[in-house]
Amino acid sequence: MAELAARSDGVLLSGEQAGEGPPIVLLHGLTATRRYVVMGSRLLERSGHRVIAYDARGHGHSMPAPAPSAYSYAQLSNDLRAVLDATGSEHAVLAGASMGAHTALRLALEQPSRVAALALITPSYDPALPASAEALSAWDALAEGLRGDGVEGFVRAYDLHALPPRWRATVEKVLRQRLSAHEHPLAVADALEAVPRSRPFEDMRQLSALRAPAIVVGSRDEADPGHALAVAERYAEAIPGAALLVEEPGSSPLAWQGGQLSRAIGELAARARADAA
Repeated sequence: MAELAARSDGVLLSGEQAGEGPPIVLLHGLTATRRYVVMGSRLLERSGHRVIAYDARGHGHSMPAPAPSAYSYAQLSNDLRAVLDATGSEHAVLAGASMGAHTALRLALEQPSRVAALALITPSYDPALPASAEALSAWDALAEGLRGDGVEGFVRAYDLHALPPRWRATVEKVLRQRLSAHEHPLAVADALEAVPRSRPFEDMRQLSALRAPAIVVGSRDEADPGHALAVAERYAEAIPGAALLVEEPGSSPLAWQGGQLSRAIGELAARARADAA
């Protein structure tokens, strides 16, 4: 595994790459780090891919943005472009979770020639449903909790009781683990306020222009109410030829299962190579 660094608008982004072969770039979600896409699985590297993963600005080991508001999808997309350039990846499979999915989509709409395929994991943004004042207030409460009392403040502000009892301990454990992995937690708090107020694209009909092979990984609402399955279904309907993947009822979300998720991404990459041949 090799460390990588990319600079975007003065922000130093930290990442790593491993394996050899066609590149796959992993993009994590808001408050997560590069580990939280395929959850540490090495299946993609072992199956002949160069896997590139990086921490978004302000997250993990990457530097904070130059201003508290500088976490828009325009800036996140520029960061992704900088990582592609730094790794010599002219054309890559993009696999992104939540914020990472929206970032990948923005680049695919802006520069489709750079995207070999798209794996969109638990997207939550719906341009037809702008963030409500209540939803933004919940994000702001998480930011305030993180600023005021670190991980404990964030966990207190997170509504664990919205989850069924069987999932609460798992979600709380993961929240504590990933919130503890940030070098600049105050920057994560800034991102918590800025990212939900940004729009990666303006209309779901824009997705009909995408031509890269795509999968959309949804999660059932019982385990992951913050990423509504109905939104994932709308993405899959809007993107030509996109397949929707969802776990069986009662099972752990596919998005949480690194090995199975990696297998789906690898199959998508193989389809993209076959289509390009």
